[in-house]
Amino acid sequence: MSRPSQHDRHTALDQAMQLFWRQGFHATSLKDIEQALDMRPGSIYSHFGSKEKLFRESLERYTRLGLAELDRALAEGPTPLSALAGYLRRLGTLYDQALPSRACMLVKSLLELDEREAAAREHVNVLLSGMEARFRQALEAARVQGELPDDIDTSRLARRLQAEVMGLRAFAQRDVDRQAVEQLAEDMARALESLAASGHHN
Repeated sequence: MSRPSQHDRHTALDQAMQLFWRQGFHATSLKDIEQALDMRPGSIYSHFGSKEKLFRESLERYTRLGLAELDRALAEGPTPLSALAGYLRRLGTLYDQALPSRACMLVKSLLELDEREAAAREHVNVLLSGMEARFRQALEAARVQGELPDDIDTSRLARRLQAEVMGLRAFAQRDVDRQAVEQLAEDMARALESLAASGHHN
């Protein structure tokens, strides 16, 4: 059987990602995958190996897209700190986005997976660590440029930022209005900006 083109593979991965993001790993059946990808079981196993391998590739696809979004935000800002604040403010628009779930796919997976899927769970942890590292790099750049105080612990702040982003996205799953999500994102951005070194406040 011929292998799918890169375009077709990316399309299939995007469809699988949307499915797993919406339903989770356990609730997604092989029949669901067949229908979402429009592929027969043999083709799915031939191209992706197993449900768990397809799930892991979907997680990687989700993470790459998330990192690309963060990198775009960091490239658009005039400074690292203002760019991060802008990224947080954009999270306030989660309510209006057509997403399978407003919650982070990695966090949903972390909460769902147990010791039976130890390898997949560890994979989620590795991917989350990569996101945290990207926050830390941006914060370290802000510190080097004098936006943040020299004595600030960028690793600790990166963990806090990730926890806040995870929490905001989980909160957006609740039956709350758009304004509540926007206000929380604004509060998060202002809290970050308040850490600016003297002379660098907005």
